This record gives sequence, structure tokens and C-alpha cells, in this order.
Amino acid sequence: MFLSRFVGRTALLAAAKSESSAATTAAAASAAAPTNLNPLEQFFEADRNPEDEKPVYGRSWKASELRVKSWDDLHKLWYVLLKEKNMLMTQRQMLHAQSLRFPNPERIPKVRKSMCRIKQVLTERAIEDPDPRRSAEMKRMINAL
Repeated sequence: MFLSRFVGRTALLAAAKSESSAATTAAAASAAAPTNLNPLEQFFEADRNPEDEKPVYGRSWKASELRVKSWDDLHKLWYVLLKEKNMLMTQRQMLHAQSLRFPNPERIPKVRKSMCRIKQVLTERAIEDPDPRRSAEMKRMINAL
């Protein structure tokens, strides 16, 4: 079962790497190039050694913690959580297609709760804004998230 999971992931990543091998070679030649080989690898969790202990994942963000953050910090955190959610959903779908069990299903609700709490904090800020035009624009942006 582990072997089929490993072979499926390896084949998918090998196909993705072959598409970007020319770009990777050119990027490796320049000194300022980032170390990421392929953007598709961001949708997969790093492989762990089966003998290693099970990693401990964090908790969801509390609204009180988010209220102290700036607009830019919340914006960055939103996209980090969105990327994490996409990675988890991709992993879950890939394992479901292979009839394998998703190892940490409790991570998805934590990410969703954090994203909902960011929207809640941004909505609170939009309601408190004295300028009605700016408040309406902020609400439109929040609803688009």
C-alpha cells in the first residue's frame, strides 16, 4: 500500500519535473535563482521517513490573535492558509483516488477555522470604519475572499 502511494507520487512529480527541467537548468546557472525546483511541489507535503515519529501540527488561529495583526499581515496569512488548504485538499484527493487513508484529517478544519476567523476580523474592521464608502469597499473585498 505504501509502495503504490510512493510510486504514484513519484510518477506525478517526475512528470512535473521533466516539464520544467530546461527552466531548472537555466535557473541553476544563475546565482540569484531560488531553490524551488517546481511550483507543483508546493501542492505536496514533503515525504517523511516512516520510522520517524508522527509530526505534531499546530492549532488554528484565534480571533484575538488576529485582531492585533495589520492588514498586510492578515493578507499574507490568508494566502499562506489558502496554499496550505490547497496542499491538503490535493493530498486528500490523491490518496482517495488510490483508496488510501488521509493521514491527518484534523488539519483541514483547523485551516478552515483560521480562514473564517480572518474574514470575521476583517468584517469587524470594515464595520468599525467611519467612512461608508471605504467600509462598503472593504466588505466587497472580504466577500470576494
